Amino acid sequence: MHVMPHPSLSKGEGSKTSFFITATFYFRMKKISLFILTALISSSVFAQYKPAAQGSTLIFTIKNFGFDVNGTFTGLQGNIGFDPKNPANSAFDVSIDAATVNTDNNLRDQHLQGEDYFDVKNYPRIQFTSTKLAAAGKHDSFTITGKLTIKKQTKVISFPFTAIPSGNGYLFKGTFKINRKDFNVGGTSTIADELEVVLNVLAIKN
Repeated sequence: MHVMPHPSLSKGEGSKTSFFITATFYFRMKKISLFILTALISSSVFAQYKPAAQGSTLIFTIKNFGFDVNGTFTGLQGNIGFDPKNPANSAFDVSIDAATVNTDNNLRDQHLQGEDYFDVKNYPRIQFTSTKLAAAGKHDSFTITGKLTIKKQTKVISFPFTAIPSGNGYLFKGTFKINRKDFNVGGTSTIADELEVVLNVLAIKN
């Protein structure tokens, strides 16, 4: 019984087949690369916001001789990148004008602006830069960790906050406590060491 040999491709047909296979592989790899690139870009891009002076408040409370003294700061500036669905990619870099300290007492405010307290001539701004954000389990609730710098003294703080949609942005609300002596504020003053800060930051989308 005579077996016919398997027909082989001619040189021209082989070249065409090889070109077709190469081209198909190239276009498939290109599509995969574009898909990966798009996914990476999507995961790293988040909406940018600016803190708004109107609608934002920073209120602190500290005891003096057992009585609560309330005060405020204004002049909020900075940049906020926030994605509630991916908080790990979010970032806060904001500051306030130390010279705006206001306790509704001009003489006391001048004292607070002085060298023994905030020394606003040499350290005009109080800075906070986040290092970590994470969801806190509840809707619109998060935990932020970052570096707070006052008078060139930097401490890591962490506190919970909420992000409530508001118009073309968010209202961020949080509360934390710090020790003034950690930042060389007040020295041996009779005021308490610990103070509480309440934040209400309205951020508008760029």
